Amino acid sequence: MPKAKLLAESIKAKLEADCQQLLISPEELAKIKVCQDKEYKRSDYDVNLKDLTEEARTITGIHDVYGALFDELGYTKVIANPARNASAVSIFKDIVLARIANPASKRATVDKLEEEFGISLDLDSVYRMMDKLDSKAIDKLQKIAYQNTTTLFGHKISVIFFDATTIYFESFSPDILRDFGYSKDKKFSQVQVLFALLVTEDGLPIGYRIFEGNRYEGHTLIPVLSQIKKKYNIDKVIFVADSAMMAEPNAIFLDANGFSYIVGARLKSLPKSLKDKILDGDNYTATSDSFVANFDYNSKRLIVSYSAKRAAKDAFDREAAIAVLQKKLSKTASPKDYVSNYGYKKYLKLDSSAKIVLDEDKIRKDCRWDGLLGVITNDKVSSPDQILSHYHNLYVVEDAFRLTKHDLAVRPVYHWRPHRVSAHIAICFCAYSLIKYLEYRVALQYIKLSAEKIRQTLIKVQTSILFDNKRKIRYGLPSKMSVDARKIYDIFKIKKNLTPYIIKKL
Repeated sequence: MPKAKLLAESIKAKLEADCQQLLISPEELAKIKVCQDKEYKRSDYDVNLKDLTEEARTITGIHDVYGALFDELGYTKVIANPARNASAVSIFKDIVLARIANPASKRATVDKLEEEFGISLDLDSVYRMMDKLDSKAIDKLQKIAYQNTTTLFGHKISVIFFDATTIYFESFSPDILRDFGYSKDKKFSQVQVLFALLVTEDGLPIGYRIFEGNRYEGHTLIPVLSQIKKKYNIDKVIFVADSAMMAEPNAIFLDANGFSYIVGARLKSLPKSLKDKILDGDNYTATSDSFVANFDYNSKRLIVSYSAKRAAKDAFDREAAIAVLQKKLSKTASPKDYVSNYGYKKYLKLDSSAKIVLDEDKIRKDCRWDGLLGVITNDKVSSPDQILSHYHNLYVVEDAFRLTKHDLAVRPVYHWRPHRVSAHIAICFCAYSLIKYLEYRVALQYIKLSAEKIRQTLIKVQTSILFDNKRKIRYGLPSKMSVDARKIYDIFKIKKNLTPYIIKKL
């Protein structure tokens, strides 16, 4: 079934299941009650521009669109007893939307909400809301996100992308969750947690899990997939991950549980006899844009591709690294100066005088692997092109980490209590889910726009609050909307009044 039709069926099903969730109920002007025009006389609109003062300029686009999406997708039901905890639900929504608009610490977020959205929150109330994001609420959040994703694909997900990354803290004290470990951000002196994420080929969320900071990422796969398989009754899918995930126990688990998998191969770590075959150009067959070879490896398929474009990039990256090395070596050749330089080590060696020098032989041998990419799979049916295409799409989970780490500023984390840490990551995950879902909808129903382009577009949808100093009337003056903004509003059937109106007459 075409994606657009599946999307329509998804929206229809939600409306039929819960007629109270209206797609046309956006957040009002930053929670300011806009009265009906009929309450005012025509003369109330006759203003002298010199009597007007701009009191504030409020961003409305984020709350209008992401607010409607938050409600539509059911995130109002994450916190237990939402009717009784209406205030906490509202704060949860505001904090999630604020993180999409302009991620910051909770204290800074409270300030930004008032300054840019006209929403006043007490910081203590934000922390009380976070305390309600307990394990049950987070489990509900993930279940809602998963159901929203599967609904878009007719409840059948055929490919899962998985990876793990580290999230560091502004802290140096470990506890039961935060600990020291290998930091992908090179923050080795700071404690961290390990964040494992599963997404679809469109980057839509399937689930996540947090592990203690000293956990090896290869040991996250089985717990995460076991949890997902048990919760959501996943049957046959193709699991895609990088080489760090494929320890022998992981391969055994995937085979035993009926998962097909595609994982990156560490070509230089393979047996010598197999490496010789990989480096033999006679074993390759030309395709449209590369050369591909198939090998048997431990009853699995090893598929290796060569790309001239990738070879050029590998050579460029190596030459750049060597240039940095040579510059550093011109200043010092003392071994102690290179102990922590992980990126330099493979091209260095000690000479007879115990000085660090470039290993020219290692560099020459390294050149032979330029442009080669290998994957290991237990999929006996798919073609090499299909296998490689799935693996190349692994960038979607890398993009997900970029979005969560940078755009949503999931790190550094300023909380120290484990339950607050979990709540913070849950807020970021909810924001990520909204961003990817909106990006998906916009691409299907309009054109492909990046998450950042959508954010910038909606931030520019604003309303100026004007006050008539003589007549004591407060007006709302909506900003002009771009073509992209109008299309996004149309997708969600949100009506936007672009003419000035009266907010309140004092």
